[in-house]
Amino acid sequence: MPEPLNPSTRINLERATVLVLDDNGASLDILSGVVSGFGVRTLHRAESVKDAQALVKIHTFDLIISDVQMPEVDGYEFIQWLRREASEQNRYVPVILVTGHTRISQIYKNRDAGANFTVAKPITPKVLLERIFWVAREERAFIECDTYIGPDRRFKHEGPPPGTDGRRKDDLQGEVGDAQEPNMSQEEINNLMKIAKVQI
Repeated sequence: MPEPLNPSTRINLERATVLVLDDNGASLDILSGVVSGFGVRTLHRAESVKDAQALVKIHTFDLIISDVQMPEVDGYEFIQWLRREASEQNRYVPVILVTGHTRISQIYKNRDAGANFTVAKPITPKVLLERIFWVAREERAFIECDTYIGPDRRFKHEGPPPGTDGRRKDDLQGEVGDAQEPNMSQEEINNLMKIAKVQI
């Protein structure tokens, strides 16, 4: 499970080469500003998947941050292209997708495209930096097969790391405390399992 990002944690992104992709100019400016604020000196911007693909062909990246919803070719298709057709140097680059649509089906779609993480809009610098930190410390194997290329999807969902607030009300807690009540007796458990007649 990823560790929480503590205030004392030091991350040096000065030497990282990062690609930021977003078709919305204002959003691209905000995202680029946040990433630059982390100390990244080599930042490439793209306003379309076509531009991003051209950059991927001539530069080697340490991280790609991409919006999902874009006209013509979206971030989902871009990641699929990256994982299957990019050069060896960029095929395995960590990818964080940014989206305003956080339905579970969309999250699964992003994961199945080969993204490392998905971040919900509106982004906050703390959450984005935390996800970059998680990606940097990630130990998941990279899987290549006929139907999927990307980080190993076979990991147990254990909720946010200890010391981190979940973003959804149903997020599991990272730490499990002591039981608040004594365990039920076997008789109480059996009574719960009995078929009860209900009058309608």
